[in-house]
Amino acid sequence: MDTIVATLLKIVFILGLLVTGFAYMTLAERKVVARIQTRYGPNRAGPFGLLQPVADGIKLMFKEDIMPLAADKVVYFLAPVITVVPALIILAVVPFGGTIPPGGIITDPRGTPLVIAPGVYENGRWQGLSVGVLYILAVASISVYGIVLAGWASNNKYSMLGGLRSSAQMISYELALGLSFVPPLMLAGSMSLVDIVEAQRNVWFVFLQPLAALIFLVAALAEVNRAPFDLPEAEQELTAGYHTEYSGMKFALFFMAEYIKMIAVSAIATTLYFGGWLGPGVERFWFLGPVYFFGKTAVFLVIMIWVRATLPRIRYDKLMAFGWKTLLPVSLANVMITAIAMVLAQDPGVRQFLEGLRKYFLG
Repeated sequence: MDTIVATLLKIVFILGLLVTGFAYMTLAERKVVARIQTRYGPNRAGPFGLLQPVADGIKLMFKEDIMPLAADKVVYFLAPVITVVPALIILAVVPFGGTIPPGGIITDPRGTPLVIAPGVYENGRWQGLSVGVLYILAVASISVYGIVLAGWASNNKYSMLGGLRSSAQMISYELALGLSFVPPLMLAGSMSLVDIVEAQRNVWFVFLQPLAALIFLVAALAEVNRAPFDLPEAEQELTAGYHTEYSGMKFALFFMAEYIKMIAVSAIATTLYFGGWLGPGVERFWFLGPVYFFGKTAVFLVIMIWVRATLPRIRYDKLMAFGWKTLLPVSLANVMITAIAMVLAQDPGVRQFLEGLRKYFLG
């Protein structure tokens, strides 16, 4: 019973955080972009504009909900749901802290791990889901169906073109994104995100794999259709892309999915390359783990907003060429070089040579 209660509490916490984060990410984006452009941003609804997301939500709830007469009604209604559900469940395997000591309503003597997905205790330590990375890649690949189905079900040529462009873009950049997961797996020797975080106690993987981290961040921008890779929504030729014919709450679901996916990829980047919840004092004070984790995630969210306000949208053929001709070959080469380096590092002669170099240069 304790395990069920703990899991439910963690699910409610994460879902509440994602939904609230989506609402206030829209406000944060408008505020940050406004400051970059020497404007004020929303400042009328509530103190400092803090009630602007609430006002936007009420407006969308009461907005007229239209649907094209020739649309495929079932698919038209399902497409926003198919898009938003993967965004809500993808963080189930991501640890957002260490282990809460036993106490309160949770009496498990081993403590409560701050991760939703089930796992096992081995050697006195919590082992997360052993295929956590595969889970993330599988769930992330589902959201493309919602977008392409939204374009097709609308029975609109602009929506259809937007859906096709989005699916082509997401499939192209998923290859590089998937390969950017491989170096952390090799360094940690596990596909569990809990183990990947534990392997970064001495050094963050971004210092060992800066190229893979950069590839992940660029591919993640393209995966969530953010500028400068927001071609599926290119208003100059496609009006609004795949969601042209959507309004009201169905329209809101697409943007809810986009902003929640921004939070998700930022959290995953934090976990894979930037030490996750690790930081000074986490061994003594467990509550610092979530603080470090969400703080690092917030930094990446601000960077995404900054990029949108800075870089112009690139041309579609350049977008596809960059994915296939640059990111994919570089990702493959990085995986090969990492594998060769790890094999050589295990050779006694090579290790002795490297140790000699270290002593020569560092003393």
